[in-house]
Amino acid sequence: MATAIHPTAIIQPGAQLGENVSIGPCSVIGENVSIGDGTKIAAHVVVDGHTTIGANNQIFSFTAIGGEPQSVSYKGEPTETRIGDNNVFRENITVNRGTVDDEGITSIGSNNLFMAYVHVAHDCRLGSSLLFSNNASLAGHVRVEDYVVLAGYTLVHQFVRIGEHSFCGVNTYCTLDIPPYMLVAGNKAITHGINVRGMRRRGIDKDALLELKRAYKTIYRSGHTMVHAIAELEAKGSQVPQVANLLEFIKSSKRGVIR
Repeated sequence: MATAIHPTAIIQPGAQLGENVSIGPCSVIGENVSIGDGTKIAAHVVVDGHTTIGANNQIFSFTAIGGEPQSVSYKGEPTETRIGDNNVFRENITVNRGTVDDEGITSIGSNNLFMAYVHVAHDCRLGSSLLFSNNASLAGHVRVEDYVVLAGYTLVHQFVRIGEHSFCGVNTYCTLDIPPYMLVAGNKAITHGINVRGMRRRGIDKDALLELKRAYKTIYRSGHTMVHAIAELEAKGSQVPQVANLLEFIKSSKRGVIR
């Protein structure tokens, strides 16, 4: 299948299109955009700025990628948006490019599903195998690790980190970092255990799940301070890498983690 561009689409000079790319009616592709092989862009999509999109992505109607950041500090600098492969962007999604206040890059990994009306603000760094349900929104500078699920209407404050394999329930409001493997919900978000179901689906073994449950109880249900809980878990010396990852995430948090 050859690259197919609808006659009403606007492809600015300088844009780079791979093989087997399709671009639908009335879509606009900017001059500094690169689109990888097999990517399909529906009608009425705008891809602008210095934006690189990988292979085999699907971008549905009324989505805007690489637009100017919603930041009062932005002065037109040539910042970037980088997107990997095999992502699905449903209708009415916005992904803003980075700012020089950070590293100048908004990045998204591969194999992600973003449902309608998701917003990814400037300077966010997203991993792979994510699922963002309708109207989930990230403020600027958010970091999201792999295998995270955000249910509908989740709101994430700027500079928050979300650890791998965590799950945010519907209408969750996150102002502090979410450690990996956690199940959280609420306004403001609190923990409700570890994300057992999600991790089982991804093949994490029962021994690791058991150790994570024990670590969760020590951190969140023992009544210890966070410092005391971490010291106790480190003294036990769990051989499960997930527990070590959990503790390292908490210790490296600059905003503090949800309790």
